[in-house]
Amino acid sequence: MNYRDIIKAPIVTEKTEDLKKDNTYVFSVDVRANKVQIKQAIESIFNVKVENVNTINVKPKTKRVGRYPGKTNKVKKAIVKLKEGSSIEL
Repeated sequence: MNYRDIIKAPIVTEKTEDLKKDNTYVFSVDVRANKVQIKQAIESIFNVKVENVNTINVKPKTKRVGRYPGKTNKVKKAIVKLKEGSSIEL
C-alpha cells in the first residue's frame, strides 16, 4: 500500500482543534491499515516523529432516504500524538 492511500484526510472539528494543543492530530485512515502502517505513513508524509497511535473503528449507521434504508460507510480514525518539537501544518 502507498502511504498516501493509508492516510485519507485530516479530521478538523472543534474537539480535534483542542487536541492540537497537546501535539495530537486526528486523521481518517484506510480501514485495513494497522497502527504500524499509520505511524510509518505519518512520519514519511509529514517528516515528523510519532510518539503513539490510537485507532477507532466507527461502525456504519443505518440511514433512510425516503422509504429506502441504507448504511453509511465504515470509517477508521487515527489519533496520532507527535513527539516534542514536531508539528504538522494543516
